[in-house]
Amino acid sequence: MEKKVIIISGSARKGGNSDLLCDEFLKGAAEAGNEVEKIRLAEKKIAGCIGCMACKKNDGVCVFKDDLPGIVEKVIDADVMVMASPVYYYAVNSQTKAFIDRTFARLPDIRDKEVYFILTCTDDEHAVNEALHDLRSFVHFLPGAVEKGVVYGTGNREKGAVIGKPVMQEAYEMGKTI
Repeated sequence: MEKKVIIISGSARKGGNSDLLCDEFLKGAAEAGNEVEKIRLAEKKIAGCIGCMACKKNDGVCVFKDDLPGIVEKVIDADVMVMASPVYYYAVNSQTKAFIDRTFARLPDIRDKEVYFILTCTDDEHAVNEALHDLRSFVHFLPGAVEKGVVYGTGNREKGAVIGKPVMQEAYEMGKTI
């Protein structure tokens, strides 16, 4: 059965390590017969949340007029959500965090998702696990969400460092499982 897959790439660098792993995941998911779209947050205008709570008073409509509402609608329509981020100081990067924070008023609508995570970092799995906690905390608030897999792209600093490494095949194979 074909599923709609949305990949949220938090990579600040086009062709960066987490972005490349997103592409491999996309390739596998598409080859498995799914409809797949990747959104690069760095190419979108997404303001940071200011905690004004206007979204809660206005049916989920934020005071900021930017690209986030369209992205959230695509996430709501998807069956599968893939979230990818490089690890910065043991946390997800600012692009990913802005996306997470701004979904606040729409959390009840982002439901029943199969969720996959892709994380890359220079350090070892300890650093990834700290950032993974950020992503898992977000997914905890999504009704009916089920975590299906994690790709750990550890030991990769330079842009493109994942190329030719087993983690590329791992991302591809995980995408094919959908």
